[in-house]
Amino acid sequence: MILKAEEKHLNIVREMTQQTISEIYPHYYPIGAVEFFKAHHKDSNILADIQEGIVYLLKDNDDFVGTVTIKENEICRLFVLPKFQHKGYGKKLIDYAESEILKNYEEIILDASMSAKKIYKMRGYKETEYNQIITESGDVLCYDVMKKER
Repeated sequence: MILKAEEKHLNIVREMTQQTISEIYPHYYPIGAVEFFKAHHKDSNILADIQEGIVYLLKDNDDFVGTVTIKENEICRLFVLPKFQHKGYGKKLIDYAESEILKNYEEIILDASMSAKKIYKMRGYKETEYNQIITESGDVLCYDVMKKER
């Protein structure tokens, strides 16, 4: 079941985001980039999105397993807790986000982390831009902006 996150869910969204970044991203990024991602997804950013009504949670039975944020035609902050990965939950969240976006827009955009890029390519997304961010530690964070048209 996918439901709109409320302020009371801030800790759940934070934990999903931070735990996934901490456990998965070090396989793809240097530590400075991992820390950048963790800082970027801080409480104030998550809370602002929850208050705007654009954060969603995926719940299976009694467990919250994933989250996605939908900003106009952009898929953001899509995370599935590591222990629930490879069970179709990410697909459910992407399907939901795409469906919601395509009600009002002709294209979907997202910033693809290195860990998710392959998944998006298989779903028909194309790279439109390559970006690098030099973190405070001097590490380089690379990601692609990707787009999928109706």
